[in-house]
Amino acid sequence: MSKGLLLVISGFSGAGKGTVMKRLLELHDEYSLSISATTRKPREGEADGREYFFKTVEEFEKMIAEDALIEHAQYVGNYYGTPKAYVEEQLDKGNNVILEIEIQGAMNIKRMFPDAVLMFITPPSAAELEKRLRGRGTEDEATIKARLSRAAEEAEGVEDYDYIVINDEVDLCVGRIHDIVLSEKMKAKYNLGLINNIKEELKVYSKGE
Repeated sequence: MSKGLLLVISGFSGAGKGTVMKRLLELHDEYSLSISATTRKPREGEADGREYFFKTVEEFEKMIAEDALIEHAQYVGNYYGTPKAYVEEQLDKGNNVILEIEIQGAMNIKRMFPDAVLMFITPPSAAELEKRLRGRGTEDEATIKARLSRAAEEAEGVEDYDYIVINDEVDLCVGRIHDIVLSEKMKAKYNLGLINNIKEELKVYSKGE
């Protein structure tokens, strides 16, 4: 079984990356969304190991000390982080592991895992992004402006990603992501075992054995 790919997915707020990831997981069994560890308390209906790995502060800080996290941060008084063991276990099973991370975190992942594939999901235009943000109907004008301002800042780092994926329609976007993964997996470095086997077989055939 070939090892899975580590996929880092980012995108502007309002780009629809959450919807795209949900659809990708529905259509393809070989993807696994990374489960984060957190010190916040479980909400009603959440289960340990499904939505999050729920940890005490002491447990989380021990994970930090033991370098057991790919990345971590504090937000609103709680720790959040990506357990290294879970990601490596899923990759070894052949699953393509998805990390939904913002730009700065994505660049850190790329430095730690040079083979990680970075994709940035964007609407086809800034006008469409604004339309989607307003279409939610859940945020006031100040919040919308703040998200657009943040998107303008994030746009300055987008060229460092491996792929820019346009989300003009969900299923089309999912297809583009899946095609990228299939193409990546055909790279020679992921198929050395197959090539070596063919080389050995050709030696036998060439000798007429």
